[in-house]
Amino acid sequence: MINIYKTTEQGLEKVETMVNGAWVNVVNPTPEEMEKLVNWGMDTDYINYSLDQDEMARMERDDDYTFILLRIPLHQPESDVPYNTAPLGIMILGNRIITLCRYESDVLKVLSNGKYRLLKTGKRYRLALYIFLETSARYLNLLREINRSTELVEDQLQKSTRNREVLELLKYQKCLTYFSTALRSNEVMMERVQRTQIFNYYEEDQDLLEDVLTENQQAIQMTSIATEILSGMMDAFASIISNNLNGVMKALAALTIILNMPTIIASFYGMNVAIPGESNPLAFLNVLGISLALTAVATYIFYKRDWF
Repeated sequence: MINIYKTTEQGLEKVETMVNGAWVNVVNPTPEEMEKLVNWGMDTDYINYSLDQDEMARMERDDDYTFILLRIPLHQPESDVPYNTAPLGIMILGNRIITLCRYESDVLKVLSNGKYRLLKTGKRYRLALYIFLETSARYLNLLREINRSTELVEDQLQKSTRNREVLELLKYQKCLTYFSTALRSNEVMMERVQRTQIFNYYEEDQDLLEDVLTENQQAIQMTSIATEILSGMMDAFASIISNNLNGVMKALAALTIILNMPTIIASFYGMNVAIPGESNPLAFLNVLGISLALTAVATYIFYKRDWF
C-alpha cells in the first residue's frame, strides 16, 4: 500500500500522484509497488533491508541520497509476543522522502494524522527527526503498558500454584529483550547521524535531535529497569509457586490423617474377636466419642502448625 502526503496551506493532505516535496509512506508493498519504488529511484537492496525483520538500525549516505534504517515498536495483541519491533526504512531521495515498513505502525499513523503542526513534508530531514521522536515516545508508551500488564500478573501469582503466570511473565521478558536490542541499535544509529551533522541545516533540527537522543536514552533506561525487575520477580514467584504447592500438599496430608482417625478406631472395634467393652450398651457411642476426640485433637495440632 502506497500513500503520498504533501503539506499544503490546509495542513497535511493525501495526494494521488508523486509531487515535489512529497512524503511517500509504503506499507507491505506488492511486487508492482516495489517496482514503482525502484522507478522513483530507491535501490532494490534498500527495499529488501526495510522489509527484512532481522535488519538492525543503521545509516548509509551518498551524494544522491540518505538511507536510514530504524527499529520501531509494534503492538500485536494476537501474537504470541504482543510487543515486538520491526525495521522502518527512511529514504531521503532528492526533494522527497520515502518511508517503507512491512507492518502498519502507529508511529507513522499519528504523523499522517497531523499530530505535529510544524511538520512539513518539504523539510525532509525534520520529518525524519519527527519519526525518530515519535518512535521513542511510542517505546515509552508501550513500556508503560508492559509494566501495567506485569503488575496484573503479579497479583495473580501471589496465590497461584500453576506455571501459566510464570510463562506470561516470560513472554513479557522476551518483549523487553526485543525492545532493549532495538533501542540500543537505534542509539548507535542516531549518534552516527549526529556526528555526520546532516541535520544541522536548521537550529531547530539540532535541538530536536537532542530531544530525540534524550527520549531514546530514557527508553533504554526504562527497559533496563523493567527487565531487572521482571527477572527478579520471576525468580521470586517461582519460589512462591513452590511454597504455595507445598502448602496445598500439607493441607491434603493433614486432611488425610484426620479422616483416617475414625477409620482406625472403627477398624479396631470391627474385628471378629473379643474386645474390651463389647457388652457395654454404650459401646457404639464410646467408639464414636473416641473417634471424634482424636479427630479434634489432630485438627487442633495441624491448625496450630498452620497446615490449613
